[in-house]
Amino acid sequence: MTEKTTEKILVTRRLPDAVLDRIGARFEMTLRDNTQPMTGREVVAALLEYDGVLPTLGDPFDAGAFAAFTAANAGRGGRCRLLANFGVGYNHIDTAAAAAAGIVVTNTPGAVTDATADIALMLMLMTARRAGEGERMLRRGEWRGWHPTQMLGLHMTGKTVGIIGMGRIGKAIARRCHYGFDMRVVFCNRSRVAEPGMPAEQLGSPEAVAATADIVVIAVPGGPATRHLIGAGFLAAMKPAGHLVNIARGDVVDEAALIEALQSGRIAGAGLDVYEREPEVPAALIGMENVTLLPHLGTSALEVRMAMGMMAADNLFAFFDGKEPPNRV
Repeated sequence: MTEKTTEKILVTRRLPDAVLDRIGARFEMTLRDNTQPMTGREVVAALLEYDGVLPTLGDPFDAGAFAAFTAANAGRGGRCRLLANFGVGYNHIDTAAAAAAGIVVTNTPGAVTDATADIALMLMLMTARRAGEGERMLRRGEWRGWHPTQMLGLHMTGKTVGIIGMGRIGKAIARRCHYGFDMRVVFCNRSRVAEPGMPAEQLGSPEAVAATADIVVIAVPGGPATRHLIGAGFLAAMKPAGHLVNIARGDVVDEAALIEALQSGRIAGAGLDVYEREPEVPAALIGMENVTLLPHLGTSALEVRMAMGMMAADNLFAFFDGKEPPNRV
């Protein structure tokens, strides 16, 4: 049985019960039982009051919060030493400011890979084959029966997929595309990928991938370095019959440029699971039939969220046992 310790841990949103039970058995745990991200004021208070925080997507651990923490620490008023992030993406945490404040940040890589890749394939199929549009038509009672030229979409088998970001998730998407749909794989990555895991060609720029692929999937990490990586220039390089899929972070895509490209017919369609200002989704995107929109479902499966939570707990346990946490970022 795990021995209870006195470290105070804040979990910022409800996780699967087994994860909460495990953390609560070891630490003095507080659950912030709220479905929305923390406010800036809550973040500062958490840094001051808890030894460790398990943040979730959107909790704004920004430079200002860490500056307030550091100022309080001058009078020995702060106590946080670890942010055990729930998720692989951590663009809501200023990791440089955290490090300067003496706070370790961890994440949960690996646990999300297959689930996110599955969502990418679903969006690829839905936008290429116009599945969302067809379902809406049927639900409105407008379907009049099959005919040979009804809702003709893009046949995906044998086409070229372009992947921007060939990390764990990008490779998982590429494997599904190549082995499942006999697709040619081209990709762009910030560093050379020696072993992509399947026949694949690394191109020199995102625009080169855009010009080559029938469907482009965005799989890069979020953060300042990739904000608006997919903008007007990239979209202009895509094929007119091309489709864009984003399962990365919403602000990797310049939504205004994407809307213009879709409305003007510059590209054929898009499949999105993430948005630039979540949970806000532009009315222009909602109003277009050639866009598939999901409510950030990338890792939304119980066993996946359980694995993420247990990995975050592993990071908590290791750190407060005086060991190197397995997933320091």
